[in-house]
Amino acid sequence: MLLDDPLFLVVAVACLAVVFILLLGIGGFAKGGDFNRKHGNRLMRYRIYGQAVAIALILIFVLLRR
Repeated sequence: MLLDDPLFLVVAVACLAVVFILLLGIGGFAKGGDFNRKHGNRLMRYRIYGQAVAIALILIFVLLRR
């Protein structure tokens, strides 16, 4: 079962982290103001880094579990 696989759990956590960062960025953008000016670009960079890590982990998972 996939939930017993530790690598799958790491991939799932990485994907959830990307979703959290995305939602935080969307919320800051929607609210606007000082938070968005200070942290909007930084959150986008963190999301891109998180997505790169998540995609790399997904590829590693697929390669190892063929």
